Amino acid sequence: MRAARRRIFADLTPFRISADYRRLWFGNMVSWVGSGMTALAISLQVYDLTGSSFYVGLVGIFTLVPLVAFGLYGGAIADTVDRRGLGLYSALGSAALSAALAAGTFAGVANVWFLYAVIALQSVCQALNAPARSAMIPKLLPPEQLPAANALNSMIMTTGTLVGPMLGGLVVGFAGYKTAYLIDAITFAASLYAMWRLPAMLPERTGAKRASVLDGLRFLATRPNLRMTFFSDFCAMILAHPRALFPAVAVLWYGGDARTTGLLVAAPAVGALLGGVFSGWQGRIHRHGLAVLISVGGWGAAIAVFGLTRQLWLGLFMLAVAGFSDTVSMVFRNTMMQVAAPDDMRGRLQGVFIVVVAGGPRLGDFLAGTVADLTSPAVMVVGGGIACVLAVTVLGLSRRGFARYDARNPVP
Repeated sequence: MRAARRRIFADLTPFRISADYRRLWFGNMVSWVGSGMTALAISLQVYDLTGSSFYVGLVGIFTLVPLVAFGLYGGAIADTVDRRGLGLYSALGSAALSAALAAGTFAGVANVWFLYAVIALQSVCQALNAPARSAMIPKLLPPEQLPAANALNSMIMTTGTLVGPMLGGLVVGFAGYKTAYLIDAITFAASLYAMWRLPAMLPERTGAKRASVLDGLRFLATRPNLRMTFFSDFCAMILAHPRALFPAVAVLWYGGDARTTGLLVAAPAVGALLGGVFSGWQGRIHRHGLAVLISVGGWGAAIAVFGLTRQLWLGLFMLAVAGFSDTVSMVFRNTMMQVAAPDDMRGRLQGVFIVVVAGGPRLGDFLAGTVADLTSPAVMVVGGGIACVLAVTVLGLSRRGFARYDARNPVP
């Protein structure tokens, strides 16, 4: 029975063999839930202050632009300085900014531009923190445990996305915005403690030259398998990303309302969480490139079938399948970047990863909205899913070495 559980459920070996990883995972989980609370609280407070959905939409812009702009530079810094120190101080900055939100709300000075400024600075801290944090993982665990660690890490973001806003709504409803922000600031203590307990993690530099963004991009230009991890993700996130259409789909296809839209939004996240929970099999897969191609194709196929459904339960199921496939793809793409790249490039590649993950879905939202207005939501969703499957198939055929990539002999 124990062996069967290991084959099905998430492999917990990284927790058992590394106390540093265990503390880091728990700390990040707690802080992600707190950040999810703040994300919802800020959107609600902006709407309370302005009464405008447009100003609420600007929250996404003030979050995205700094994240993309500083993502690449955050990776270069992570390849230059002690990653433990960078992660510690950037997390401390995020905690201080959450405390500033609470203090501003307590004092009654919080206005919409104050909120925008704080979330923009928090995005800068996140852009510095994420590459450093991701580049630490290969230092804490042996290579064969990285797929299991990445599957466990996927549960952090998904849980924070699901649980954080729910708790945020409850806290704001019962105790107000200032309490939600204060709780977020306190939750960073778990992440700060985990970072503080880590040893110094200087990158393994092969020379005295400082790490630069351009050097990272030049390195990526000469590594076709690593480039393919980004191109394959673009196929899913740009061509077959129907999130912007969920409000229209809820009404036109299912005769629903805002609650139906909420179910559509939650379904991929639930599937992604299940992808992390039922990830025990992933550690036995060595053909990571082929796994990425199949899982991205699975995302596209699930989205296409979702576009053909007119029964809510089936639509939610297909969106959950898509979310499950996305987690599988993410686990193997992250593992390839961690294993196939030298240590002094991992930060910069994670910086590129942040830009792709942050920018790809936004481009997908724009494409989905544009095509749906010109045609119909059904044409966009079904056509986008099919286009994703075709595009990733073409990528796989044009770069056959990616499908042959073997984690036991990684070739970037």
